Amino acid sequence: MNRVLITGANGMLGRAVTAVFSRHVDVVSLGRKELDICDEEEVRAVFEDEHPDVVINCAAYTDVDGAEKNFEEAYRVNALGPGNIARAAKLNNAKFVHISTDYVFDGSGSKPYREDCRRAPINAYGKTKAIGEEIIEEEGGEFLIVRTSWLFGPYGKNFVKTILGLSQRMKELRVVDDQRGSPTYTHHLADGIFRLCSCRANGIFHFSNTGHCTWFEFAEEIISLAGKNTKLIPVSTKEFPREAQRPSYSVLDTTKYQSTTGHRPPHWKDGLRDYLQLIKLGKEL
Repeated sequence: MNRVLITGANGMLGRAVTAVFSRHVDVVSLGRKELDICDEEEVRAVFEDEHPDVVINCAAYTDVDGAEKNFEEAYRVNALGPGNIARAAKLNNAKFVHISTDYVFDGSGSKPYREDCRRAPINAYGKTKAIGEEIIEEEGGEFLIVRTSWLFGPYGKNFVKTILGLSQRMKELRVVDDQRGSPTYTHHLADGIFRLCSCRANGIFHFSNTGHCTWFEFAEEIISLAGKNTKLIPVSTKEFPREAQRPSYSVLDTTKYQSTTGHRPPHWKDGLRDYLQLIKLGKEL
């Protein structure tokens, strides 16, 4: 791994991946303005110009509710775009690293999902991400798919920032308490991706911070660590309707990651503390 191309580099995860990989290897970071992954000719041209040996795709359509009304756009970005990169990577003998999601599962389980569990998405966003995974597998090149969950971090919209913002102007907040997952700090995920690449791991892997919670429990920790007095009220999913259905349980099993890298991901509360410290220091954007 000498030269790494990062797509979607201006997003929340793309910036974290760029920061981590830049410490170790030569990095070319391209945002949407520099590279539209949905344009196959653009993708091929970038490979010919930059000659990466690894490409990490952080570009994605991540508006879960928006995907219900804009399925075609979500499909272009989450399925067709990764297909374009997979073909170009294979043609140029480069490894393709793609970031996917816990939402490829239906959430009906009660044990952490392993990599070999059946894909069964229940919303449009999850369907487009699942199709993207299938297209990458079908292309047949060297690939690494890393599924993750409940991302938060600097440089973008996320649950932590939303809760902190609402707590500034509301005395009470209603938060869903019957959806369970593992919040994951972008910089910890970026480090996990680097460790997998360094091990030359291939196939599908799960990475999330350890531990799990509901959105309500996540909000409780945010409010507590931030020293806020906002009252939190637990509610059911039915009481808080959204355009897209969410999995009720989407905890990921990271055993394969840990056995491959010899590294145990930090707890989500540690990631939250790190992020809140950035905010405290005024480094959140």
